[in-house]
Formats: sequence, C-alpha cells, structure tokens
Amino acid sequence: MGSFSIWHWIIVLFVLATSIVPAWLIVKKAGYAGPLALLTWVPFLNIVFIWIFALSHWPVMKKAEQA
Repeated sequence: MGSFSIWHWIIVLFVLATSIVPAWLIVKKAGYAGPLALLTWVPFLNIVFIWIFALSHWPVMKKAEQA
C-alpha cells in the first residue's frame, strides 16, 4: 500500500498531458512564455492567472496592431 502501481503513473501522466499541453499551446499562441501554463496546477493561483490572462492585452495582439 506504500507504493503506486505503474497504472497510477500512466493515469497521472495522461491527466498532466491532457491539461498542460493545450494550456501551453494557448499561452504560446497568445505571445507569452509557455511555462506559464504550469500555473494552472497551482491552487488559487490558477484562477487568478486565468483572469489576468483573459483581461490583459496579449503581446501577439500588440504586434498585430503595429503591422
């Protein structure tokens, strides 16, 4: 009971991949650094991050306005 089985780790990796990878891609498309997507796994900070992300001016939009 003290250790986890291989199935546990497969499920953990699957959940991480299906939640972090899309967030990473969205953050990069917006013009921010990809590792910011890791903030989605920090309790309370994830909610704050989503609101800041939604309401801020994205760097990629600033580039589009200048062109």
